[in-house]
Amino acid sequence: MTEERLRRWRLLLGPSAEDVAQLGDDDQRRDGALTGLYGGGSERGAGLGASSPQLHRWLGDVRKYFPTSVVQVMQRDAVEKLGLKQLLLEPELLQSVEPDVNLVGTLLQLSRAIPARTRDTAKAVVRKVVEDIEKRLKDRLVEAVRGAVDRSRRTHRPQLQDVDWATTIKANLKNYQPQHKTVVVEDLIGHLRRSRTAAMRDVILLVDQSGSMADSLVHAAVLGSALASIRSISTRLVVFDTEVADLTDQLSDPVDLLFSAQLGGGTDINRAVAYAQTQVRRPTDTVIAIISDLYEGGSEAELQRRVRELVASGVTVVNLLALSDSGTPAYDHELAAKLSALGAPAFACTPDKFPELMAAALRKDDLTQWAESEGIATGR
Repeated sequence: MTEERLRRWRLLLGPSAEDVAQLGDDDQRRDGALTGLYGGGSERGAGLGASSPQLHRWLGDVRKYFPTSVVQVMQRDAVEKLGLKQLLLEPELLQSVEPDVNLVGTLLQLSRAIPARTRDTAKAVVRKVVEDIEKRLKDRLVEAVRGAVDRSRRTHRPQLQDVDWATTIKANLKNYQPQHKTVVVEDLIGHLRRSRTAAMRDVILLVDQSGSMADSLVHAAVLGSALASIRSISTRLVVFDTEVADLTDQLSDPVDLLFSAQLGGGTDINRAVAYAQTQVRRPTDTVIAIISDLYEGGSEAELQRRVRELVASGVTVVNLLALSDSGTPAYDHELAAKLSALGAPAFACTPDKFPELMAAALRKDDLTQWAESEGIATGR
């Protein structure tokens, strides 16, 4: 066995296998960080003391000796395994962590308990994650949605200033007159003139704020903010548990919006959908996205009735079982199948797929076919 393989086995097995290989200084620090969290041998037991100075040193070693993806996993394990949530309320400790969506979810669950001296630091951590998501997804979402709305509003009777000349010429090349070296235009193609005040489409995001949906809430806030920046889309974001809160007026700042949410509690999807019904102005131009694992605590029969009514009126309704990168979510398979049968397909969607999903919904594509073409399993 090579020296490198022995070294890796030694780090994997911990101090109980110290005779396997000798570790250098850096590897001893790595080994110490792993042992502090996961214990030192076959009888696994966490040994990281729940004191702020010790945890602060441990976080420093973790960030120095492990890649970011590993750091985020170890931080999450430290919080979950060792019950260190209260230590995240200390600003000195928060400044040492590697921000990620899971950490933001934990901070949002603790938001009501965060003391004033820590709140600015906590917001800075959340803002960094929000900015990273925006950098990755905002431009793609804006481009996809604008393209979908523009294509869906194409007309063959445009005003002169709204003619799409490139498309018009291409469509009329069959009418080219060689002797005159010109194209006879029989069919003008253009776009309906956009109103400066009225949006062309309405999007309502209903976001479950139960504890299991923390990642989805973070992504929904950022993506909702990006949608709100598009003039041709009127975006409304509503969070719910057993109560309903319309946070549309806070879409300009996703961080403030997230701290206004209240993670945890029960779930009444029917109540949220009832509110959404009151906000529908133009059914055929409206998309309602229900972001929830569909574990309904309210009236399931009423929820199905409302979804049936919305779909029948022309509203596009889609159920997103998750809006996160954390893999296949746990969800109510039976209710997902029932809603899909009503014309409101249900499937998990990663944030990277959301721009294409929203574009397909705005074009009124068959979302079940779209999901299958993207390799996304539907909840039916």
